Amino acid sequence: MRFYPLHGEENLRYGKVVPFFSHRHARLYYEVHGPPLGEAPVLVWAHGAGGNHLSWWQQIPHFVRRYTCVTFDHRGFGLSAEGDDSPGGAAFVSDLQTLLDHLGIEAAVLIGQSMGGWTSLGFAVQHPTRVQALVLADTHGGLTSEAVSHAWATAFQRLRADTYTYHPAAGARMTREQPAKYFLYMQIAGLNSEHSLDELAELLATAGSPTPEEVGRVSCPVLFIWGEEDEVIPVEVGQVAATYFRNATLVTIPQAGHSAYFERPEKFNESVEDFLNHLCL
Repeated sequence: MRFYPLHGEENLRYGKVVPFFSHRHARLYYEVHGPPLGEAPVLVWAHGAGGNHLSWWQQIPHFVRRYTCVTFDHRGFGLSAEGDDSPGGAAFVSDLQTLLDHLGIEAAVLIGQSMGGWTSLGFAVQHPTRVQALVLADTHGGLTSEAVSHAWATAFQRLRADTYTYHPAAGARMTREQPAKYFLYMQIAGLNSEHSLDELAELLATAGSPTPEEVGRVSCPVLFIWGEEDEVIPVEVGQVAATYFRNATLVTIPQAGHSAYFERPEKFNESVEDFLNHLCL
């Protein structure tokens, strides 16, 4: 494990350097795992609203054998803190840019789950030459169109009704069939600052809403990977969103909900690895 501090801001935890960097009224946490930077292709992992850098515990050990893996906490999540004047989601893309700049990463593969898709797609739209490929996991990344909105409308209305006895991002099946994993999901989510559904909706609204015309100019390969039982952003949203990209593929994972990466890691990792194997990195 290697840590690369930014701006000289370091703490020690269990005798190891814990790296943070400051940007736009926030103190942001990140980690670098695997081969030293410059010695392997870079994968940047952007978590969803129910997670933080810990969420990728089933992906990082798998991918560090061939790739340098960068994880981070969005501002207001995990170990990242934001001040009263923080712009919230409006800073997600510039936070990622600042992190990559200070790590000296010119280009990387971005892997964004749910909310992390807003960050990843927004960055790809604004900085297309710095994205070698894009993986959007159970997310359309904020892509705005009438067709996408129509596909998502029913699920969003159901979320607002707040009738769930379990975390909808974890899903009914994980809750029922993998109670230990569901417990861990909730423990990881519990490390975040609390956000109501309305607060999350506002956060995502400020994070950006790329248009079909903007995503149509994203030329890098794109993999949409979706849990077939996703109750938060149904797979139909992904089917519609994929049609707006030049070079997009959609893979579905059976018996998985919104957090397919967490619930079915073997299938998720296999799908991502197959996608990466076809890239010239």
